[in-house]
Amino acid sequence: MATGLPYGTTFPSDRVRVDGALHLQEKERGLRPRRLPAWTRARTPHPFVDVVVEATAGVRLVLRTEATTLELTLHTTRVVVPGGGPLAAAVDLVVDGSLVRRESLTGGDLLHIVSVRNDVDLVPGEADTVRFAGLATGDKQVEIWLPQSVACDLVSLRADAELRTADPDTRPRWVHHGSSVSHCLEAEGPTGTWPSVAAAAVGLHLTNLGFAGNAMLDPFVARAIRDVPADLISLKIGANITEQATMRLRTFLPAVHGFLDTIRDGHPDTPVMVISPIPSPTLEHTPGPTVTDPSRTSAWAFT
Repeated sequence: MATGLPYGTTFPSDRVRVDGALHLQEKERGLRPRRLPAWTRARTPHPFVDVVVEATAGVRLVLRTEATTLELTLHTTRVVVPGGGPLAAAVDLVVDGSLVRRESLTGGDLLHIVSVRNDVDLVPGEADTVRFAGLATGDKQVEIWLPQSVACDLVSLRADAELRTADPDTRPRWVHHGSSVSHCLEAEGPTGTWPSVAAAAVGLHLTNLGFAGNAMLDPFVARAIRDVPADLISLKIGANITEQATMRLRTFLPAVHGFLDTIRDGHPDTPVMVISPIPSPTLEHTPGPTVTDPSRTSAWAFT
């Protein structure tokens, strides 16, 4: 738990910016970042679309401070897949552009999938308080990267010095959409996902719209990308559609064009890069769906 540091803020906060999320939902126990706008929830066909949308890949808290100790309290929700455990989750601290600390999370609610119909049991857990001590003195820009694998309710941030609003981020804005390869659920930490690594390497402001198992050319995703500021857009499409056998050639080609046309409505001149599916030996000569065991036909099995 927090240890009485004299400065701090609860969420939502006018001193801490949340980057990488397109919606911030105020809930009873904290502020939940969501990587798609609120209106998209009514368009999603399955509750586990929300699970991956609310997993905070690429979402980070940004502020300035002279603090040498920071404490973040947050409450996570982790999915537990049948036959496995919850995915690991960690918070990364980046100071003036360099990763200085990674702290694992151990608490949070557990969302157990208990049937092939994706029925769930929720096992309540405790909030985590992550402490970053021994930081360098002096004014610095701080980014706290949230775990890419779980949903987070932000409760409070405390420090031993004043928390201040960071300057606006003037780097070119990169919006990326893709599947689990872009979501990177199993990366060791949030700054270790390849979109985060690439953005840091070339100085881009990242919005990661990688949704494990759910890169399906959904029109609501195209509309969200259309409406968000972007200097570069990249789209990795086809893998989930192939592995889940959700389209045929007749429907796939118009869906790709419709997705791109919608994005172009808001970004007529923005460079757009379309990435074809990466190699997948199990699908090169065998059509999807990849999961054929009826006992494992939950939506989460495809992620």
